[in-house]
Amino acid sequence: MSFDRPFDPDHPLHRSGCVCGRHRGPQEHEYAQRALQCAPVESQETEQQRYEGVVASAVMRKIFPRDSARRAFLKSVGASTALAALSQLFPLKTATEVFAQGGPIEKKDLKVGFIPITCATPIIMAHPMGFYGKHGLSVEVIKTAGWAVIRDKTLNKEYDAAHMLSPMPLAITLGAGSTPIPYTMPAVENINGQAITLAVKHKERRDPKSWKGMKFAVPFDYSMHNYLLRYYVAEHGLDPDQDIQIRAVPPPEMVANLRADNIDGFLAPDPVNQRAVYDGVGFIHVLSKEIWDRHPCCAFAASREFVTSAPNTYAALLKAIIDATAFATKAENRKQIAEAIAPANYLNQPVTVVEQVLTGTFADGLGNVRKVPDRIDFDPFPYESFAVWILTQMKRWGQIKGEVDYAGVAKQVFLATDTTRLMKEVGLTPPASTTKSFVVMGKTFDPAKPEDYVKSFAIKRSS
Repeated sequence: MSFDRPFDPDHPLHRSGCVCGRHRGPQEHEYAQRALQCAPVESQETEQQRYEGVVASAVMRKIFPRDSARRAFLKSVGASTALAALSQLFPLKTATEVFAQGGPIEKKDLKVGFIPITCATPIIMAHPMGFYGKHGLSVEVIKTAGWAVIRDKTLNKEYDAAHMLSPMPLAITLGAGSTPIPYTMPAVENINGQAITLAVKHKERRDPKSWKGMKFAVPFDYSMHNYLLRYYVAEHGLDPDQDIQIRAVPPPEMVANLRADNIDGFLAPDPVNQRAVYDGVGFIHVLSKEIWDRHPCCAFAASREFVTSAPNTYAALLKAIIDATAFATKAENRKQIAEAIAPANYLNQPVTVVEQVLTGTFADGLGNVRKVPDRIDFDPFPYESFAVWILTQMKRWGQIKGEVDYAGVAKQVFLATDTTRLMKEVGLTPPASTTKSFVVMGKTFDPAKPEDYVKSFAIKRSS
């Protein structure tokens, strides 16, 4: 994308573009929306060149309100001469640098929703520990009952942004389970941080092949928890739709349901698993990192409209989340964070429960004290290959059908390019690539071959 090409006499300068800023006009945007692949126009420009294009276009609009006059001028003197003359009259270089640094924050007072689980640690801790204020924001973090409520309140614009499960922005964008609305996920909140927990009465049923007829809970249909539980039992020969029952239960209600014998177990975010051990009603069967090490869990998400209508606010908010995530990554900060987020207005958990999760030294409910420092970890980078894997599982289990533009949707929703730039601005080193391969239960995932991956599974809903 070359913005308005202000020094091209054959290119119109005044045009509307589209609402998401990624297409040449509303018709192209509508077509892409129908195809569920609001993919960006191919670009070979550098970030600096894009900034220069924006600034030069703005100046040329002021000098030549009518396109016909601009075109006549360029055809008479040539683009190079026009650029040189403009540079003499207006400090383009300085203006470009100012633009690149960002303008004033459009909206300082924000509401961000979260579910009271440790996956939301960066979003929560950024409030009491001052990371939002550092970037000029006043953020109210609002504890919310469940994921459907989070989704609906963000879609209704009651929340400016939210803590979401990493598959949710993909599902919202594709219209799976809701009206399709372009959504974005510029940062992963945490990696790992989940477990399969079983009721204490099942201590002798550690072999998943013996789980036929058992009832399990996951936080939401569009969740890593659902996909990892399905993957895990299917690899052990069980059909998750026929051999076991899976129901969506809000995380704060899971332990009570386990205690009441309404469910036999759950694949849940922490601190739910540790709280079940603390209360003596469950034991940790397997950590999710033992299924897929360094998998994404939850995310910071916002609508495409918010990102494009308040870009400086969005950048400041994302910088605060990235800063908080970097702080949470350091093991020496974990106890301090546990104290900050344990109170009733945040997680409402005993500090010892939160500490066991964040430090990775924990009782497993089987008489052991385990030491797994990366039981939960924090890495903000939204690899596009994470999105591609999630889309394969949505396709595998029939949540989406037909042709899927895996790479296009991943690039649209998981904003790895934005995160790369902002990580650099706060002094962090982003990964060299926006995609990578990884291993799930011994099976290597190649993000370049998603359809082959889906077809390779014996147990699936898709044809």
